[in-house]
Amino acid sequence: MYSTFFPLFITKYVDTKVYSLVYGTAFLLSFFVALYLGKIADRYGIRKAFFVSFSLTTTLLGMSLTPLAETPLLALCLYSLMTISHQQALVFYNSMLLSFEKKGMASGFGVAMGYVGSAVALIFLARYMRIPYVFLQSSMIFFLLSLPSLLLLENPPIKEKILLREIFKDKRFIYTVLSILSLTEVANTLIAMMGIYLKKVYGLVDTEIYRIIGLSAVGGVLGGLFFGRLIDRVGVYALFPFGFLLWSMFLSFLYIVPRDLILLIGLFGGFSLAHLWTTSRVLILEAFPKAQASVRLSFLSLTERIASTTGLFAWSFFLTLTGDNYKLSALLMLIFPLLGAFLFIKR
Repeated sequence: MYSTFFPLFITKYVDTKVYSLVYGTAFLLSFFVALYLGKIADRYGIRKAFFVSFSLTTTLLGMSLTPLAETPLLALCLYSLMTISHQQALVFYNSMLLSFEKKGMASGFGVAMGYVGSAVALIFLARYMRIPYVFLQSSMIFFLLSLPSLLLLENPPIKEKILLREIFKDKRFIYTVLSILSLTEVANTLIAMMGIYLKKVYGLVDTEIYRIIGLSAVGGVLGGLFFGRLIDRVGVYALFPFGFLLWSMFLSFLYIVPRDLILLIGLFGGFSLAHLWTTSRVLILEAFPKAQASVRLSFLSLTERIASTTGLFAWSFFLTLTGDNYKLSALLMLIFPLLGAFLFIKR
């Protein structure tokens, strides 16, 4: 819904740059919620309670978009709330990886399963999906796929009272977060804008866009399983820096690839996304105190909020700078993985 259905719907009523700003602002606000709730979760050991609550809230808000489609501005407001709720659910879902001994495989399998629903829906069911009913359908798929986690995952009982100033003084942690942020800048911009990009640059119709993004979900499934297994074999410290190369290649390919090869780019994009989502949360859990998981992962969540804010702001700026040249604007995003590689080395 985030990369395809809602952006294609709402940009019929508001300018793309306005949508970028609203979506980015929602991500920024959600960090402050996550940081506050993360402190509570770590202090009292109630991570799963928050995960369940926000997962159900996300489902209900998503379903509500269908009857509100006739009032686009109200739908946009509700969508922003859904974005905030979904991000809270992700923070506490990630913190429950503490329960697993092999965190790489658990993380990769979770990423892969998250893409299964997208792949099936967009590749095989795209022709049957119509706005506004697709918002209800997507929300139900999200709920069904999250149900095993809601029922079966155990709550990690680790507790600790945390002082935020101590975390802010941890320079190694801050540089790690900033290096993850650089990749998330590209990833979240891709998620939010890829449907619009494919329509503007290649002139694709909605069903063609659904299939390409669906194929990227297949790349996500393969990438999640591949990188998850690789983390447990070679270690997350060795594997995470590979993401700087992956995203630099993706943005370069996006600039030069012709229309008839765009399916391969979709597959590669999903593979790159899977690397980021699989490795980043394991990196935070392995490199820093486990009792501080929710708060530390709130900062990981912050990379998504800031990335969705600054990444989309940067995207809007590049579009303005290039006169709405989508291909050149995407290429200019190369600055982010290059900066991230420098920060990761510096840490």
